[in-house]
Amino acid sequence: MPTLFAPVTLGDIECKNRIFMAPMTRSRAEEGDAPNAMNALYYGQRASAGLIITEGVYPNFDGKGYVRTPGIVTDEQIAGWKLVTDAVHAKGGKVVMQIMHCGRVASAHNKPEMSRTLAPSAIQAKGEMYTDAAGMVPFETPEAMTVADIKQTVIDHGQAAKNALAAGCDGVELHCTSGYLAAQFLSTGSNHRTDAHGGSLENRLRFTLDVLEAMVSAAGAGRVGIRICPGNPFNDLSDENPQETFEALIDAVNPMGLAYLHVIRMKAGVDNIEISKRFNGPVILNDSYGLENGNRAIAKGLADAISFGRPFIANPDLVERFKTGAELRKPDYSKMYTVGAEGYVDY
Repeated sequence: MPTLFAPVTLGDIECKNRIFMAPMTRSRAEEGDAPNAMNALYYGQRASAGLIITEGVYPNFDGKGYVRTPGIVTDEQIAGWKLVTDAVHAKGGKVVMQIMHCGRVASAHNKPEMSRTLAPSAIQAKGEMYTDAAGMVPFETPEAMTVADIKQTVIDHGQAAKNALAAGCDGVELHCTSGYLAAQFLSTGSNHRTDAHGGSLENRLRFTLDVLEAMVSAAGAGRVGIRICPGNPFNDLSDENPQETFEALIDAVNPMGLAYLHVIRMKAGVDNIEISKRFNGPVILNDSYGLENGNRAIAKGLADAISFGRPFIANPDLVERFKTGAELRKPDYSKMYTVGAEGYVDY
């Protein structure tokens, strides 16, 4: 039976083990939202993972939501990510970029001046986010996207995938959970449109499928994955029937032949394991796994790999610690999203 230490292939991506690093926002981007040498060190330290999935990266300026998060839009950002991929590849690792358009989960304090906050409908999400300029502020009321906005955003996702590969990434992942734009289009609580992108389930699926097709066209299906968490209420996301919505999404995605499906298994009134079984390809499971239950999930055929988040923050050598049975360090949560090297590259 395979274990976490066995190699695995996801589409066109060959991974040396099944211990993957989950995407985690760390708010360490600096001037111009471009990665720098410190970010490259952070990812390079963790390159023993079978696959690193980066923090969420915005595909256009409208897509930025959080403070100090990186993009893949400008030449400087592409060059910054090349530092990261070079550092990971130098140690024999693989890295996939997570593309994250935050949609209505945003504040103007965190965004470039020329950008807008866009969403399927002009419905403000309940909640707040941190800004360096004004502390905690409410999410903004977004503009409802025009048909032209939607078409351009789809194009921008394709260009982001192209830019990620130009920066040396081995693939890209669409962030389709946690209340961000793709999930906003899927969900009845945030999508009140009456045109071809709203109303019926088929219409609500359209944006996410179009984005995936644009990313596949740019990178190839064997280098594109998608991350979901059906029923996740984070960032005021709600849907009348998430089980039905995500079953339909998986059925529509299957013919694309994507590299993998990445599923957060949190209990949210939906059977995420059953939904993942509908996918005709490799599955990555995430959320509160350790060595023993991760190996069990793989042995039972529930997953092809497991992604670990918080353990990789304080244990850049997580793979080695799992192999030797060494005790795991705990992260300093007070420095999770702060500026600088402390709590980031000093573990």
